[in-house]
Amino acid sequence: MDTPVWVAAEGGKLYVMTTLATGKAKRIRNNPQVGVCVCDMRGGRRASGSRRGADRRVARGVAAGLARVGRKYGWQFRLSRLRGNHDNETILEISDPA
Repeated sequence: MDTPVWVAAEGGKLYVMTTLATGKAKRIRNNPQVGVCVCDMRGGRRASGSRRGADRRVARGVAAGLARVGRKYGWQFRLSRLRGNHDNETILEISDPA
């Protein structure tokens, strides 16, 4: 199953913003092996996007990860912050297992 996420890349790692109650967070708690590919905002895989295996962990610096995502998405990120409860937000750090 492909799931679109807000992601920022830095230092060879991907930082994904999510909340702990989402399906994607639950799935990767059960299996830390994730696949990463380029997709559109609806989760449709782009023709040039091939799936790559990766490992994930919950990042320690949630605020720093959110700042990375915020820099990438700009006004869209700031608008999303107005929506309400952010208590369960976390950042997933995804790295190449190589």
